Amino acid sequence: MQSVDDVLRNLADITADLIENISKLTEADARGASLLPGWTRGHVLTHLARNAEGGVRLLGWARTGVSSYEYPSVAARAAAIEEGANRPAAVLVADVGATATAFAGAAAAMRPGDWQHLVTWTIGGQTAAQHVVRSRLGEVLIHHVDLDLGYGPGTWPTAFVREMLPTIVRRLTERALAPLSAQLTATDTGRSFQIGGQVAEQINGTEAELMAWLLGRSDGAGLDRDKPGPLPPVPSIYYT
Repeated sequence: MQSVDDVLRNLADITADLIENISKLTEADARGASLLPGWTRGHVLTHLARNAEGGVRLLGWARTGVSSYEYPSVAARAAAIEEGANRPAAVLVADVGATATAFAGAAAAMRPGDWQHLVTWTIGGQTAAQHVVRSRLGEVLIHHVDLDLGYGPGTWPTAFVREMLPTIVRRLTERALAPLSAQLTATDTGRSFQIGGQVAEQINGTEAELMAWLLGRSDGAGLDRDKPGPLPPVPSIYYT
C-alpha cells in the first residue's frame, strides 16, 4: 500500500491534470452530459468541489478532535450538487481549483499521528483519517473519466489501479453484486482475481480495463471473454 505521502504526491499531480483539462471549459461543455446518468459536467465538477470541502472537514476533525462531518446528510450532499451544477463554466472551474487547494492545505497541516485518528463518513462508516486522501484520489481519477473530456481509464496511475482493483473485486463479491462468476486475469501484470462464488468463465484484459468495467465506467468491450455475447453491466459500488 502506498504511503500517505505518496498518495498526496499523486493527488497533486492528478489534480493538476484535472485543472488543466477543465481550464478551457465552455458554457456548452459545462451543460453537456457527463458519463454519469442524469448528471451534466456541471454536476460532476460541483461534486468534486463539495467533496474536497467535505475532505477538509474530515481532516480538521482528525487534527483537532472536534467533530466535523463530511456532509450534514446524504440529502444535503445531493442538494448542494444540484444547486451548483448550473453555475457559469468559469465559476465551476474556479470552485474546483480553490477547493482542491484548500484540501491540499488541510492535508499539509496534518501531523504524522493525526492520520490514524478515526473519522466518521456521511453514511456512518468509520476509518482512519488517512483514508480521506486515498478516497479523494479515487474521486478525482474516476470523476475525471466521467467528465468525458478525453481522459480515460487507461490514464489512471498504475499504483492506484494496483491497490483499487482487488478491493473492488472483494466488495462486489462480499455484497453479492457481481453480475457473474468469473476468473479475471490481468494481461499486463498476470494477476488473477476470482469474482463471485464460482469460476464460470474467464475474462482477460489490462488491470485498468478490468477495473473500469467493474466500476461501471466501461461496457467491457475491450476485454476478452471465453463466452459469446457482451458482458453484463456491473452495479456501481463507487458512489457518485
